[in-house]
Formats: sequence, C-alpha cells, structure tokens
Amino acid sequence: MTKNTYIMVLDQGTTSSRVIIFDQKLSIVAVEQKEFPQIYPQDGWVEHDANRIWSDICTMCQKLIHMIHSKGGKILSIGITNQRETTVIWDRKSGEPIYQAIVWQDRRTSADCQKKKSQNLEALIQQKTGLLLDPYFSATKIAWVLDHVEGARQKAQKGELAFGTIESFLIWKLTAGQSHFSDITNASRTMIFNIEQKKWDDELLDIFDIPKKLLPEVKENIDHFGITDKKLIGDEIPIRAAIGDQQSAAIGHGCFAKNSLKSTYGTGCFMLLNTGKDIVYSKNKLLSTVAYQINGHVSYAVEGSIFNAGTAIQWLRDNVNFFEKSSDVEALVQNADPHDHPLFVTAFTGLGA
Repeated sequence: MTKNTYIMVLDQGTTSSRVIIFDQKLSIVAVEQKEFPQIYPQDGWVEHDANRIWSDICTMCQKLIHMIHSKGGKILSIGITNQRETTVIWDRKSGEPIYQAIVWQDRRTSADCQKKKSQNLEALIQQKTGLLLDPYFSATKIAWVLDHVEGARQKAQKGELAFGTIESFLIWKLTAGQSHFSDITNASRTMIFNIEQKKWDDELLDIFDIPKKLLPEVKENIDHFGITDKKLIGDEIPIRAAIGDQQSAAIGHGCFAKNSLKSTYGTGCFMLLNTGKDIVYSKNKLLSTVAYQINGHVSYAVEGSIFNAGTAIQWLRDNVNFFEKSSDVEALVQNADPHDHPLFVTAFTGLGA
C-alpha cells in the first residue's frame, strides 16, 4: 500500500452494521455505524430486514468513499466480515429477499431438527459438517423459507432464487447481481457443506430438501469476489476478502498456530480453538468448523458458543429499562454490593455450549 491508499471493511453484525476505513499502517481512519432493529414475530423467532441491512451498508459506504475521494485518496479493496448462519433467500432477477433474514439465534425449526434426530441423522451430519443438528445453522432455515413462502420451492428448483448468508447477500448487492459467492467459513456453518471435501454435500442437500441451484460458489477467504458497482456506492472497488465474524476475530487475534485460542464477547460469546489441518470432533457437544482457508491452506477449529451476551444488555436496556445506555452497565457493576449474588441466565435462545 502507498500513501493515501486505504482498505474498507464491512463489519455486518447481529445488532449493528459498521464500515471502517484503514490506512496503510492498518490504523483506523474513519468509522460509520448503524444499529438496526431486531424483529421477534413469535417466541423464539428472530428476524432481520435484509434490505435495511443493505441500505445501511450502502449509505455508509457512499459517505466514507466520498470522504476518501475528497482528500484525493483511493480505496484499494473491500473485506467483509459478518454474522454467520443468518439466512437470506432472494429473487435473482429483482435482487429482493422473498422473506426476512432468519437470524442465527432463531429457534423456529426445532421440531424439524428433533424429527431428523429421531431418524438417527445427527451422527452423519456431524461427521460431514462438524456441526450438531440444531436450528442455529442455515439448512433448516432454508427449508423453512422454501416451504412457507408461496411458490418459493418451485422457483428455487428452476434456479430463480439465490441463497446466502449475509456476506453472500452483500456481495450480490454490491456487485449489482454479478457475483453469487460465499467464503468457506460461512459455508461451513450452513449444515450442508462437507468440511473435509470442502464442497456442498449432495447427500445433505437431499436430507434437507434444498435445491443445489440456490447455492453460491464457495471461495477461499482471500479471493476475488467481484467489483462493486460504481452507480451504487460511488466507486469500482474489488472485494478481496470475506469471512465469518468469529473466524475473523481469531485471525485478528493472531490465532494461526495450532492450539491457539480466542474468546470474544459481542452479541454472543464465542471461543474458538485452532486445530490446524486436523478436524477434531468434540465429545462434549462443541462444534468442528473451518477456521480459514488462505492460499490453499485450510485450518480447522473447535468452537463453543453462548448465544446471548450483548443482546442481554440490549434487553435490559430496551425491555426492562435498567439503564439508558449500554455503557451504563459498567457503573452498575462497580457500585454493586459484592455480597449480593443475583443470578441472571441469558438463555433467551437456548444455552448454547
């Protein structure tokens, strides 16, 4: 990188979206952030407005690109990190989602998962994907949308619809429908991706009744994902990286060595242990997943998840009115009586690990 050149990162999370500009020293030059509403149609259901997410990202990109251009600068490339498992299905022709994005926390397909467990399918699914048979992952969410949106399954079989986790949807929108790609870390969280063979698994697609025509092409984390449409955000910029948020955090913490581990706290809490080239299957209901793939080299990981951390703070703020700002929590903790021991279990969408 040379002087006055920058990298743009899209950080699309569960409760907010951010766009960050880094300079050639990897220092943050500018940040834009927008929080967006959580949609709870029923108990255990969690949805997002995918169009709202795209609109926020687009607006923030336009603003920061204009700022860089006004200083004579140039953005060399874009990287995307995102909430994983959250499922969007959209119309290939219009680019419009056919249903709200179903969020990773959503539990509406619990009965479907229990039915498949009773058919003794969990061991097969775990062996192929490293994942447990759970509503957390994308597969049963995809099937639910196809079965509950009128005409969706027929359109999917004709190749008229596209599925993606959030990075895939944003890549499609940023490139004006020219790129339908996912990266290997997000693909590994769908429950239909074979993490050893590193491809969509036909047997799993049959089990979940998902047409292959829906699916994006899977790329490494550092790859060419397309070029942004200038009419949309004000510049043609190559998208050169995509990765799920927890894997991104592991890379950010430098967890490249086998047995290195990171723990992060955001919407939820996630601990991820690099297991190198070996897929390690947990005996204690942890997950096996792809940590990253760069230049043909794949590293795997074992992961444990607690589904609600930041969302519990949000709930205390918005629903119980404990405080006005999330940052007020710190003062409450500091001033609390250390002899009091209240217990608050944040199992709003299950205990996770």
